[in-house]
Amino acid sequence: MTTCGRGLRRALGASPRPTWRRALSDTRGRLKPEYDAVVVGAGKVGWAGAAYLQRFGVNTAVFERRHVIGGAAVTEEIIPGFKFSRASYLLSLLRPQIYSELELKKHGLRLHLRNPYSFTPMLEESAGGKVPRSLLLGTDMAENQKQIAQFSRKDAQAFPKYEAFMDRLALAIDPLLDSAPVDLEAFQRGSLLQRLKMLSTLKPLWQAGCILGAQLPRYHQVLTAPAAKVLDQWFESEPLKATLATDAVIGTMTDPYIPGSGYVLLHHVMGNLEGIRGAWGYVQGGMGALSDAIASSATAHGVSIFTKKTVAKVQVSSGGRVQGVVLQDGSEVRSKVVLSNASPQITFLKLTPQEWLPEEFVARITQLDTKSPVTKINVAVNRLPDFLAAPNTPRGQPLPHHQCSIHLNCEDTLLVHQAFEDALDGLPSKRPLIELCIPSSLDPTLAPPGCHVVSIFTQYTPYTLAGGKAWDEQQRNAYADRVFDCIEAYAPGFKGSVVGRDILTPPDLERVFGLPGGNVFHCAMSLDQLYFARPVPLHSGYRSPVRGLYLCGSGAHPGGGVMGAAGRNAAHVVFRDLRSM
Repeated sequence: MTTCGRGLRRALGASPRPTWRRALSDTRGRLKPEYDAVVVGAGKVGWAGAAYLQRFGVNTAVFERRHVIGGAAVTEEIIPGFKFSRASYLLSLLRPQIYSELELKKHGLRLHLRNPYSFTPMLEESAGGKVPRSLLLGTDMAENQKQIAQFSRKDAQAFPKYEAFMDRLALAIDPLLDSAPVDLEAFQRGSLLQRLKMLSTLKPLWQAGCILGAQLPRYHQVLTAPAAKVLDQWFESEPLKATLATDAVIGTMTDPYIPGSGYVLLHHVMGNLEGIRGAWGYVQGGMGALSDAIASSATAHGVSIFTKKTVAKVQVSSGGRVQGVVLQDGSEVRSKVVLSNASPQITFLKLTPQEWLPEEFVARITQLDTKSPVTKINVAVNRLPDFLAAPNTPRGQPLPHHQCSIHLNCEDTLLVHQAFEDALDGLPSKRPLIELCIPSSLDPTLAPPGCHVVSIFTQYTPYTLAGGKAWDEQQRNAYADRVFDCIEAYAPGFKGSVVGRDILTPPDLERVFGLPGGNVFHCAMSLDQLYFARPVPLHSGYRSPVRGLYLCGSGAHPGGGVMGAAGRNAAHVVFRDLRSM
């Protein structure tokens, strides 16, 4: 029996545990009848704001409906012995200020940076001894050019220029991420003194313009054009274009040929980990360890965190101001302000008394685009996938490509487009777009010795199937089998290595994690739902129509992706408002 087999037998012989990370409880704070601020939901994006508020001296409590904190950034032991980042699975976009200001490293956060970071194997005929090719990209530009030259020498020469072009755009966008959008209505209607005070909010826009300079029209095209058009202007080889295009569609119900997908491409290249721009990495212990580090920082400053405490209603006074919240068990908790880390739909359509919201505002929230193409499959395996394009060593030890985001069915952007069209017809894609990650290749604590956890992020799957049918267990398994068949074609023997799996379709992601429509960003990252208009026009600065009620999750500017910016920005807005009260 292999090392993995022995470890696995011990693990499966143990009593099953629903989660690995210790569930937080009321031991982190006794419930009081009143706080300065209440945060609804302990999701990773917004509730980091609780840590900031407490640092500012605002007594803050966080209420989470699940038994574990983190929202979609959680580690759960679905299969005994295997610890999965069950929803979010990679880290890059976390704002550097949050990393340093909350001292997350001091509070236990450990990262495994990936290099190389992208692996795209090709399905090619092997007749005549031809070895299937692959595209491996990392931080070594010379090696990247050598890899790309397999497909196009012209593209190999263009790639460094493309990277520099996108880096400059990401640098320009940076200041916009760390501040509230300009409040155009207040700027228009405020007094002269108020307008003068607000001039500082225009600084990020001015900085962005200065960085982009005379090339602003070219950069504007990236934000508005189809990603395929942008990539066609730079490259000619399909494997490279398809690989890059995955960042333009990941998590979104769009394809590379739809206008605006270029912004999503940018959104996924503007990360920064430990001072390395564009770096992506795994969190030691899974994504739940990030949430634990934020929790540790927050509680060190006095934040009270309560799990299995569902907020049922936001309390509003007869004067139209927030008074606190009512929990599902009937408990009333008073507070001066409430910050909601829940989606805009849950916040304003379920938790907030409708009589205090303008009809037009409610209509806009109802019309938000939340379509999601994502089905996440978490898999336990007893050996590493063995790709035809990059065979394993005899001992089966992890190789550089195992640490990457492994892109399957990405030989051509047309394949991505066809997969998208299947979903438009209400059908799970016949040949799904697959991003496969093996975090245990760098973090062996996630699985028994010799075994591995595999995170499979797939699209496109519709929320509702053709004919209005809902997903059932048979359809979930049929789709997962299709995904496994695709992986098997690139890595024969994969299906035989599977020990267990956890399948989360869009309705499952909505049910478990509160993601509307299963959308990992709470609502689409389309141009009509960004910056001034996120979640809706005139309410993009975290404040809501109800005084004292704020939005601080992925549905607020600048969006989702384990970024934390919305929580940090909202905390600063709330603190300024509290000081002026």
